[in-house]
Amino acid sequence: MQEQLPRDAIMNTPPKSFSPWCLGASLYMPAHRRDLIDYANGEKLAALRSMIFCTEDAVSHAEVDSSLRHLGLCLQGFKDVPNRLRFIRARNPEILARLLDLPDIEKIDGFVLPKFNRSNFHAYFDQLQGTAFKIMPTLETRDVFDAGAMHELRQGLSQDAIFARILMLRIGGNDLMNLLGIRRPRNMTLYETPLGHVIAQLVTAFKPYGFSLSAPVFEYLEDAATLQKEIRLDLAHGLIGKTAIHPGQVPVIEAMYGVDNEDYEMALALNRSSSPAVFRMHNAMCEVETHKQWGRDIIDRRQCYGDRRTLVLPEYSESPCLADVSQVVDRMG
Repeated sequence: MQEQLPRDAIMNTPPKSFSPWCLGASLYMPAHRRDLIDYANGEKLAALRSMIFCTEDAVSHAEVDSSLRHLGLCLQGFKDVPNRLRFIRARNPEILARLLDLPDIEKIDGFVLPKFNRSNFHAYFDQLQGTAFKIMPTLETRDVFDAGAMHELRQGLSQDAIFARILMLRIGGNDLMNLLGIRRPRNMTLYETPLGHVIAQLVTAFKPYGFSLSAPVFEYLEDAATLQKEIRLDLAHGLIGKTAIHPGQVPVIEAMYGVDNEDYEMALALNRSSSPAVFRMHNAMCEVETHKQWGRDIIDRRQCYGDRRTLVLPEYSESPCLADVSQVVDRMG
C-alpha cells in the first residue's frame, strides 16, 4: 500500500512537470460514479490519458457531501498508473478546501477551478500555495467578454509562483454560450457561433504570454464529422486538448492530433541548427525565426500521438457524464 504523505509534505512540494499535450481528450465524469476507481486505475478505458472527476455541474447540490465522501474512499484505492493523469474539478473554493483535507489527495495530479475570475482568484490560489498540484482554471464567466478583465487576470496568473503551476486554461464553452442565451446548433462548430470570436480573443490574450488553452466540449454524440471539423479549427487556433463527455469521443479527438509526415519533417528542419534562415520544403516557405515555435509544438504532438492515420469512427454508447451510466461500453480496452 502506498504510504500517505503528511499534510505538511503535501504543502511543501514543487509543482509537477509534464506537457499539456499529455492530457489528450480529458474525460469528464461525476465524482459520485460508483466505478470511479476503475477508471482511475485503468481497469476501465485503459487507453485513457486523463480524466476529470467533477464536483460541480455534474453533481447536484444535494449530492455534494456524499460525492466527497465517495471520492475520499476511492482515493485510498488509487494506484500509481503511468501515463494516466487524474484531476478533480472543485465546485468552489470551499469545496477545494475540503478536497485538500482528504487523506491521499496527493494521488491526484491537480485541480480544475471552475468559474475562475478575479473575484475568486485568491480564494483558490492561497490554498494551493506550496503544493505540487497542477491547476487548470476555467474561463467561463462574463469577464471573458471583457478584454480589460482578461488582461488583469493574465497579469495575476503571470506571477512566478502561480504561473509555474498552471497547466493550461480551459475554455468553458457551454457556460459562455449560456451567458449569451444561445446553444450551439447541430451540425455547426463553435467557430460558426459568436464564441468563435471569443476563442480567438482568448488565444491572443494568453498564448503569447506562455499560457496553453484547451478547447471546449462538443456536446452532440452522433455527429463525428462536425466534431472532426471543430478539432481542425481548435488546432488552427493553437488550442491543446479537448474535453470529452463520452468515451467514444476520445479516440476521435486523439486521432486528429496525429501529425502529418510533411509537417513533422518541416518541424524537425526548423529546429535543426544547420538549417538556413529561410528555406523551401514540401512546397512551403519555412522561416526559422517565425516558424520554430510551431515546429516545437508539432514535435511535442507527434511524441504523444504519432503519425496521422486513417480514422475508423467508433460507434457511440451511453455517456458516463449523463444520468444513466450503467451500460457504458468500454471501447478503449
